[in-house]
Amino acid sequence: MKVAIFDYGAGNIFSLKNSLESAGATVDVITSFDVDNVYSGLLLPGVGNFDPAMISIAKQSKTSFVDFVAESTPVLGICLGMEMFFKKSQEGIEPGLDVIPGEVIVLPDTMKVPHMGWNNLEIKKPGIILEGVDEGSWVYFVHSYRAKPEIDNVITAQSFHGISVPAVVESGNFYGTQFHPEKSGDVGKIMINNFLNVCKR
Repeated sequence: MKVAIFDYGAGNIFSLKNSLESAGATVDVITSFDVDNVYSGLLLPGVGNFDPAMISIAKQSKTSFVDFVAESTPVLGICLGMEMFFKKSQEGIEPGLDVIPGEVIVLPDTMKVPHMGWNNLEIKKPGIILEGVDEGSWVYFVHSYRAKPEIDNVITAQSFHGISVPAVVESGNFYGTQFHPEKSGDVGKIMINNFLNVCKR
């Protein structure tokens, strides 16, 4: 099984690549969609800022993101990667991928921003990424923004740190986590494996 990580050129993605390889996947790091999609899955990592990442994804390949993944390639968006699923973000002016209705808004002034640390999950509904994950499991967040989906039904888990924050979203072949599963210990390993199980199908 081979998966791809899209590298926005913004930082180190070693820990994510290492987590995937530890789970048995072969991993390519790509910087363009102008390649044959020979991949069982695609990951959008949680490193970088919204506008530069969107420019990298939307304007530097002749092949569009939507055409590359179609309706068959599972996509896991982590932190920034998840935020890019939505129509727009208050972090920038570039349009998002708009594969899940909604927007991304800044965390409130009542919180220390960026929010960094461990918080537990409140599971709202069964989800593929959450299979085998217990209610109240702790995961690691590093973020300054949060998703605001138009349809609550896409949220499978949330976390409360002053306000309720969508923590896991699922819609079609798109799966997103606001936290970093590759930095979330054994719970994160379960989620990485769950995604790779989707990729095997």
